[in-house]
Amino acid sequence: MTAIATSQPTRRASALTAIWRQTGFAPILFVILLAINIVINPARFAPGAWGTLIGLAAPLVGAAIASAPAILGGRGGIDISVGPIMGFVNAIVVLVLVQKLGLTSPLIVVGAAVLIGAAIGALNGFLATILRIQPIVATLGTYLLLVGTTLTILPAPTGTVPAWLKSLGGPLSILPLGAVFLIWIGIRRLPYYDHLMAVGSDDRAAYTAGIPVTLVRFLSYVITGVFAGVAGLMMTALIGSADPSIGPTYTLIAISAVALGGVSLAGGRGGLLGAAIGAIDIFLLQSALTYFNFSTFVLQIAYGAILVIAIVLTALQDRWLGRVRGVS
Repeated sequence: MTAIATSQPTRRASALTAIWRQTGFAPILFVILLAINIVINPARFAPGAWGTLIGLAAPLVGAAIASAPAILGGRGGIDISVGPIMGFVNAIVVLVLVQKLGLTSPLIVVGAAVLIGAAIGALNGFLATILRIQPIVATLGTYLLLVGTTLTILPAPTGTVPAWLKSLGGPLSILPLGAVFLIWIGIRRLPYYDHLMAVGSDDRAAYTAGIPVTLVRFLSYVITGVFAGVAGLMMTALIGSADPSIGPTYTLIAISAVALGGVSLAGGRGGLLGAAIGAIDIFLLQSALTYFNFSTFVLQIAYGAILVIAIVLTALQDRWLGRVRGVS
């Protein structure tokens, strides 16, 4: 009886440690920021307005989720082209598919967004894993290419979106987010997920164990591209048109959200849930600062501070977990 009684607290502690390992300090910050927003702006955060809030936060959550797989693969796999992919998908869907070709079928629009994202992700993966260009340099090149192409074909905001896509800009934005998480749950059930985390943690040990390191990392960029394509659709649903300037603004905020959500920028630790909670934290911080009429410059300072603090907290978390493993 004593052994059973003592094992239950141990299991709870292990479960809490596992959750903390996946999400970092993001859940605690979520509770604090949500409480602050409810106090200062109760009408905006009333239960009846949650659907609208979900729609507003969805593109940022999608961008953060999209940024995570490449980072989990390690070796500095920060893909800074996620935002421009979203903007490029937005331009192609509205300007080319809807306006010029008159194609509004969900199957065609969603398929095109996913294929565009996968193709750009494959390009990033080829540059970063096969040609072995530093990931941040490779994806910077893609960033500039996509921003320039988007501005060339779409110099100014224009167009409208189909009604079914517009409807995904509110409470129904939970559907594409749910689809992304279902895909990730499926990936987690595959050997690939364990390979990805092993490669992110220690690629030399993974290679010695017979894991195809290059292929695993390449596929992580493809997954990031696919998720970025879906995030581009969520952004399109929110703004209801094509706008060449919005997509790139999500890039650095998404990376900050990933770091805040307990995903190690060195790779091999964290997950999509933590990235999503980190994105919600940033959205809540945006809402609080906007309520007090802080300028966009203050928001930029806040994003930079969040990124630095998140990295510091992750480092402290790594040290603590290392001590726990050493004691055990």
